[in-house]
Amino acid sequence: MAIGSGLGGQLGIVAESSYGSFTAPTRFLEFTKESLVLKKTTEQSAGVASGRLLALSNRRVLTQQEVTGSVDLEVTNTGMGLFLASLMGSAGTPVQQAATAAYLQTHTLADSFGKSLVIQKGVPLTSGTVTDKTFLGCKVTAAEFSCESGGMLTSSWEINGRTCDETQTLAAASYPARAPFHFAQLAVKTGTFASETAHDGVRKVNVKIERPMATDRYYAGQAGLKKEPISNALVKISGTIEMDYVSTTLDDLHTSDGATSLVLEWVGPLIASTYYETFRITLPAIKVDEAPPVIDGFEVVKPSYSFTALYDGTNLPVIHYISTDTAV
Repeated sequence: MAIGSGLGGQLGIVAESSYGSFTAPTRFLEFTKESLVLKKTTEQSAGVASGRLLALSNRRVLTQQEVTGSVDLEVTNTGMGLFLASLMGSAGTPVQQAATAAYLQTHTLADSFGKSLVIQKGVPLTSGTVTDKTFLGCKVTAAEFSCESGGMLTSSWEINGRTCDETQTLAAASYPARAPFHFAQLAVKTGTFASETAHDGVRKVNVKIERPMATDRYYAGQAGLKKEPISNALVKISGTIEMDYVSTTLDDLHTSDGATSLVLEWVGPLIASTYYETFRITLPAIKVDEAPPVIDGFEVVKPSYSFTALYDGTNLPVIHYISTDTAV
């Protein structure tokens, strides 16, 4: 029996072979919180019947359903590939580096159609019995990455799914050793694409990738379940850089509305040879929207620069992930 509180909870994921199809989860992630729930649309009959004062239970119908919510977790040195592939729309097939235990996943921004997940959570009753909630047809519609001085690299994943199946068997969770990326491993680089240099003074970074989708594809003949969501607007990537006022580099870009490439890179321990555990977000062109260095008393000036990532015409945003994972 598990512990009858959140301590006994679990979260497992696996890629779907087709949208809304069940496969038993094979990967289990340590998470900090989740809010995945089944939302349903119902209709109640308004029919008049002589003398009836209360609507009939058997004249309420379930017309549609979907899954919404989010999953928050620390970004770790293994196990992140499935979420990254669903977010970026990439295959991200791990490529062995030389003849070492290091494998590189390259998640370049692409259409995410066909990238869906089964997410199964185990929710403990106070008795210690863990109940199963298996969410099918889960699409990542947005993800946010944050890291601040003294902290870990954290992430929040917004999910839209097709339905919840409570008839499946809860998979037995197992957790390989994993370590989180953190602020001491972070380098922030700006400059010409592929030649960026380290930017001093940064205290906190935040990037959000949003993938708008048509999540309302409910058609006749589908028993109230949606078809797979389709991208229906441009991807939006935005973020902030909070720092001490050590240079005017970002100020100048704000004034000129010029573009710079931005790289956020976390490099962990050596895996083998010259290959290190790495989580790297590359945005080939960002523009600074706000740059308000203001003096607020005696303290060091600490501006917070908000930015928007755009397409430079050649290079797409990409997330590189070097780990020991041999599969996404």
